[in-house]
Amino acid sequence: MIALASLSDVTTGIVEKFGVDTPLLIAQAINFVIVAFVIWHFALKKILLTIDEREKKIADSLKNAEKIKLELEATEKQQNETLLEASLEAKKTVASAQEQAKSYIESQKDEARKQAEEIVEKAKSAMELERQRVLNDAREEIASLVILTTSKVLQRELADDEKSRFSESAAKEISFSS
Repeated sequence: MIALASLSDVTTGIVEKFGVDTPLLIAQAINFVIVAFVIWHFALKKILLTIDEREKKIADSLKNAEKIKLELEATEKQQNETLLEASLEAKKTVASAQEQAKSYIESQKDEARKQAEEIVEKAKSAMELERQRVLNDAREEIASLVILTTSKVLQRELADDEKSRFSESAAKEISFSS
């Protein structure tokens, strides 16, 4: 008890020395508790809830960002595969078009050769017909000349049957010589 009494004396001495007013200190402590409760209940609690909500939103955003990143990678991969497939399909189409072009060119060449051969054949037959006509004309002319020459040599006019006999004979002679 002595110790307790001396502690009380020391406390009283300190309180008097520093000028602490006990009822004012108690009132200030009660005010502090009330202000702390009001701040906690009305401000700090809402601030903490807002912080929690923001942390959740940030976490959700990070999850969504990761999800979007994975989706983007999958989309890029699919896009690359699609481009590769399109490239291969384009190469096939180009190769097919080249083959078709070669085939078409060959068929056009064959058709052009056939047309050229037909033209050459027509020209040959036309030349042969022209040659036959020229030969026939020449034979007739030569036969006329032979008849004219024969009539002049014989100094008389030949009858129609003699003319035709001489023409046939001259034509036979010309045929044998050619």
